[in-house]
Amino acid sequence: MTNIAPIRTDSDHAMALGEIRRLWGAAAGTPDGDRLDVLMVLVDDFEARHHAIDLPDPIEAILVRMDDMGLTRTDLGTMLGVPSGRVSELLNRRRRL
Repeated sequence: MTNIAPIRTDSDHAMALGEIRRLWGAAAGTPDGDRLDVLMVLVDDFEARHHAIDLPDPIEAILVRMDDMGLTRTDLGTMLGVPSGRVSELLNRRRRL
């Protein structure tokens, strides 16, 4: 078994992902299982630092979900127990969330 090194480049990252695929399903507490655990932590850290995904705008997220569910502003107001005018103010950014 080779030593585990920090993941510093996209190439290191790709190699670590390949090793994770190879080790996937290894029993916990075994040398392969321990190696898998360490590699997953290293990959997670690298991805968080180098390939972070920005959080979506909350209003845009609400609008997308409403569209997915086929909801109108009136429907959302009914679900939340607020007037549809208040929903419109929020979604038009005239009132803060």
